[in-house]
Formats: sequence, structure tokens, C-alpha cells
Amino acid sequence: MKLTGEYFVEDMSAAEKARAEKVEAILPAIKAAALMADAEGAFPQQHVNTLSEAGLLGLIIPEEFGGMGGGLRDLAATTFALGSVCPSTALAYFFHCSSASRGLLALEAIEAGLFTDAEAVKVKAFAEKVLSSMGQEGLWLANFASETVKSQSAAITISTTAKAVEGGYLLNGIKSFGCATGIADYYLVTASLDGYNDASGLCTFMIAKDAKGVNERQKWDALGMRGTATHGLILEDVFVAEEMALTVPGAFVKCMQMSRGSFVGNQLAGIAVYLGTAWSLYQQTLAGLTKAKFADTGKSIASSPMHQQLIGEMMADLETASLWLRRQLQLETAEPEILPKNEVVKRWRLCKGQVSEYGFKVAVNALKCTGTSGTGNQHPSALGLRNMAMALVQAFPAERGRLMAAQMETDGAEQSQFGVGKGA
Repeated sequence: MKLTGEYFVEDMSAAEKARAEKVEAILPAIKAAALMADAEGAFPQQHVNTLSEAGLLGLIIPEEFGGMGGGLRDLAATTFALGSVCPSTALAYFFHCSSASRGLLALEAIEAGLFTDAEAVKVKAFAEKVLSSMGQEGLWLANFASETVKSQSAAITISTTAKAVEGGYLLNGIKSFGCATGIADYYLVTASLDGYNDASGLCTFMIAKDAKGVNERQKWDALGMRGTATHGLILEDVFVAEEMALTVPGAFVKCMQMSRGSFVGNQLAGIAVYLGTAWSLYQQTLAGLTKAKFADTGKSIASSPMHQQLIGEMMADLETASLWLRRQLQLETAEPEILPKNEVVKRWRLCKGQVSEYGFKVAVNALKCTGTSGTGNQHPSALGLRNMAMALVQAFPAERGRLMAAQMETDGAEQSQFGVGKGA
């Protein structure tokens, strides 16, 4: 039998299958709490132990730091599989794993010679702290970058500030989005160092969840993905010790350069959550329609022309979404590289929207197939539709992605906010 993750990553190596088997083993436990998580709008606390004890909090952490040594293919297969049983848990898990980029990319940047010897010592110490926390210690890290303040020119504007004081830094700001608020052991917070007005001043801080001055912004009471604990953070004079911070000027930009894809290079694994959701919803819908019978003929409801038309549309839409994401995964993991980074990023801008929109179409047609009986909030059709709606707006809508891809295509424009230099 196929492992769930193999329905997306079809050509797993033996090592990848071994890691996927660990994921498969915990799916029943994750699934058991899925409806409760949605109904209560709360992340199931027991999932932290379930994932940690399976070693999965260190899935993409190198073995030398106590991790499993997996890569982006492993992460995408895992978020797909988790998304098929509990999208909320899958998304929160993805954001935990995205924290690893703060260590992995930093070490790659050192290897590439992007830092001076003195800078490399500081960067390496912070990188290893992040990776060891996730691997050896099995801790949950939450990644907070997005903020309430937005601008027309940038998807993310960092207004959270970090001011140097004796022994460390004081952080002030509001983070609007980031899963696992109150759940994670530590928050990785991006802030702008006092005295800088561009990306060279962006720094990363590792903050204990119970640190003085850390509060939740508001309870996450959304349409879907309700069990992600996406409450946001309010930071008021939060002290962070020097050893828990990466404040080397320009480090953020230099680390980003090492990514094969956009930003930290693993965003497609977040969208794999939604692909797993759409795939599972299709499977459940098909099984339900096949099992149900017409009272007068005894034939399967799935045999009716209307339902077969909807099933055919779902098949086509699911295949389209899958092909887009598989191609993006290939572009970001193939050795040697198939396309240069700017071309990979351009295609990611398109890919995210295609997967989201075609996956949402699967959910819409699943609801049509089940009719009024499928509109109860806990029914797979209604729950799937609500969760898939979140894919349309997470990170950036398809319209913004197509616009940015078109801009890159026509004039080579990329995100200019990541220029380097010290401001006034």
C-alpha cells in the first residue's frame, strides 16, 4: 500500500519512505482530534508530544543536530499527509519547520563565504542554537514575521523594532500572523534593528513563550484552519539576551540568497497542506457517493450523470493542482538546478495561486455532490470548503502572485525591499 505522502511525492527514496512511515504512524492520532480542533478553534496540545516523540519536530534538521536529516521533499510529503487528516495541525507544523531555515540557510551562507570570520562566529552560534533546539531537544518553534502594518510596495513590512540595551535587546511591536501562539516553546521573531531603515537591519530573535512582555494579540476565530493557534503576538519591551539573537547587519539578506525558492525556500510545503486537504476531500466524497444508493434503483449515486460530471471536474482540478506543485517541488530540489532562482520564484508566484484556486474548486464541487446534507460545519464537505477558502488568501492571493510574476517577466522586477545598506 502507498503511504499517504506518496500520493504527492511519487518517487520517494528508501530514506524518504522511512521518514514517511513515521508520519504515517501518527496520522490516526492527529485525525482523532481534528473535528474537536475545528469546533473549539484550538490547537490540540497533545499533538506537540505526538510529533516530538516521533522525532518529527526535527524532520528537516541535519542528523548532527539530532534531527532526521530530511529535506524539502520530506517536508512537502509530510504536510500533504497531515493536511489530509487535520489541515490545522499540518499548517502549524509547517510553520514550525519553516523555523529551520533560520539555521540551515545561515550555515549555507557561511559556507559560501558571505560573512567575515568575526560575523561567521556569531551567525554559526545562533544557527546551531535553532537547529539543536528543534533536533536534539525536540522543541516546537513558531516563526513570526507578518505584521499588522502593511504597505503597497511590500507584502511584509517589518515595523517591530529591536533596540540594543545592556546584555541584549528590547523588542516592541505587533505580529499579526504566526501559528502556534501559546503552543510553541519559543517564538522566532523578525524585527528591525534600531538605526536601520532597510532589510540590512532585519534581525532574528528567539523568545521564550512565557517571557515578560509577550502577550497574545487576539483569539483566532476564522472561517477555516481554526485549530492553528494563529493568535499573533504583542511585544512590549521584551528583553532578549544577546546569545538569543542574530543581529549581524545584512545577515537576513545574505541568508535569503541561499534559498532555492522564494524567501526561505520552503513555502510550497505550506501549500502542500491544502493540496492534501483537497486530495482527502475528493477521496471522501467519492467513497460516500459510491456507497450511497438510490432507493428506487439500488444504483450508486456516483453513477448519476450529474454526479459523474462533478466527479470528472474534481479529478481534473485535483490533477491540475498536483501537477503545478509537483513541478515546483522539482524546480526547488533538483540536482543540478533546472532553472535559475529568479525563474523558480516567478513560477512559485503562479504555482501558489493555481494550487489554491484549483483546490478550492475541488471543495466547491464536493459540496455540490453532497448537497444540503453536506452543509453541516463538521461534515467533510463543509469543513473542507472552509479550510480550502483559507488557501485563497494565505501569504498572497492568486491575483497578487500573477501580478508579481508578470512584473518579473516584463521588467525583471523583484522585491526591492530587500536592498542592503544602513539608513539614517
